[in-house]
Amino acid sequence: MITDADPQPRQPTNRVLIVDDDPVTCATLAGYFEQDGYLVAEAGDAAQARDTMARQSVDLVLLDVGLPGEDGYSLMREIRRHSQLPVIFVSGRVEDVDRILGLEFGADDYVGKPFNAREVLVRARNLLRRVKAQTDKDQEPGRRDFADWSLDLHQRCLLAVDGQRINLTRGEFNLLEVLTARPGRALSRDTLLDHLSNRDWHPYDRTVDVLIGRLRRKLGDDPRAPQLIITLQGVGYLFAAEVHSD
Repeated sequence: MITDADPQPRQPTNRVLIVDDDPVTCATLAGYFEQDGYLVAEAGDAAQARDTMARQSVDLVLLDVGLPGEDGYSLMREIRRHSQLPVIFVSGRVEDVDRILGLEFGADDYVGKPFNAREVLVRARNLLRRVKAQTDKDQEPGRRDFADWSLDLHQRCLLAVDGQRINLTRGEFNLLEVLTARPGRALSRDTLLDHLSNRDWHPYDRTVDVLIGRLRRKLGDDPRAPQLIITLQGVGYLFAAEVHSD
């Protein structure tokens, strides 16, 4: 139950879009978010979600995978082609492969059903706070150069030596930003996870490993003999390249 004694600051200007065909799920989540001061919109399928996002500003999407017709993964891919809108999957598909797919498609978080609505609210609040902090940080231009690459901290993308722009998902950028900020230092998976999301993680959570694999592909860093992001067995990862800040 949410009370007036809740110590967390409220965000009355944030609008949350709940995309789920289950009216009970929608009502439960909408009740919690509205009581916490959020504006809430609801959509029962991908088409309704698109219509809502076209008509009004949305700050966060709570997205089910098992939608009628077009599934949530498809909508997630489309969202990521156009924006870095924060998205949390809230789904009854709770196998590891489902969670990994959700992250692969660019989701910021994944919550399995049945869920604790209070936990979803806290995760959403933390995610929006991190997005705001990153947006404020991006007001100051900056760049980190390493090997044949530049990490543009303002545009949140990679730039190749020939000027080619490589877009990064929020998770990919946040992870590479942490690694390049601490070159030559061993960073544990737990440390990296803490920088990706302020929540408790399962001991076998593979989020960091999935994101590292995606970054290596984009950087052309051979996973069999990596030169940039080195795996430290039993420890975590180390960014091996020299980094110059601009």
